[in-house]
Amino acid sequence: MKPAPFAYHRATSAEHAAALLDGLGPEARVLAGGQSLVPSMNLRLMTPPHVIDIGGVGTLAFIRREGARLVIGAMTRQSTVEESPLVSEAVPLLAEAVRHVAHPPIRHRGTVVGSIAHASAVAELPAVALALDADIVVQGVAGCRTVAASEFFIGPFATSRGADELVVEVRFPVAGPGHGWAWRELSPRNGNFPFAGAGVALAFADGVIERAAVALCGISDRPVRATAAEQALVGERWTPDLLTDAAALVVEGIAPRPDNDVAAHIVPVRANSVASWSYRTKVARTQARLAMAAAVDRAFRTEGDPR
Repeated sequence: MKPAPFAYHRATSAEHAAALLDGLGPEARVLAGGQSLVPSMNLRLMTPPHVIDIGGVGTLAFIRREGARLVIGAMTRQSTVEESPLVSEAVPLLAEAVRHVAHPPIRHRGTVVGSIAHASAVAELPAVALALDADIVVQGVAGCRTVAASEFFIGPFATSRGADELVVEVRFPVAGPGHGWAWRELSPRNGNFPFAGAGVALAFADGVIERAAVALCGISDRPVRATAAEQALVGERWTPDLLTDAAALVVEGIAPRPDNDVAAHIVPVRANSVASWSYRTKVARTQARLAMAAAVDRAFRTEGDPR
């Protein structure tokens, strides 16, 4: 299929893009890498009357360290993040997860910020932003504001970004001492959206878990945190029994969605990734368990093993 007719607008700056969004109405869409938007338009899952291309805004292509934050601009390609030593050192969970996104040609065009802004519930990078408590910076005609990842994702392909705003950067906290991380997922085949995936970030101090984040993709209409599992981990010393207990709680409190609703809302462009919610939850538990174990091993390997 081909997209419905639309008007094309090429922005020359972030301010110009915001002004276009403000003037063209709430159905206008921003085009960065196009690896999420274009397939959705070709299948007519999205039919925006206006498309605003920010591909020529070079000032939005950057990776920079600002104190305890790593900041990634809206036009930074996924392949650039994948290959960046700075990202691998400062935000290793992002560096690991981005390698699971589709295939290299997709990552050479797709952007990290664009994937997060698109807010697909089965995509890796929105879940990573959630796991790391990233901040999403959006810009409108009135200026910029910052939205916590926990408040950004509100539904299927829906965010708290205003209709006249575009996402200009995402700010990730830099990994500190005693930090362990891992991304694990199960897909029908390499490059497909996962049935379910899990991103884990742990912080240890003297062998005790001070912070635990377990974020999941693929099992709800948005990326979600496994809060029950996180609560079971925080304040505890690591033991095999703790891993078993936390893994059992991974989907606790996450409301199930009807299987046909899952298929309709969270995997609309990859039919071979459709699976029932019950199957996805089994996969989520397994992938979260694997990710937790790997995160612990990495934390102890870098800080000395207190077990």
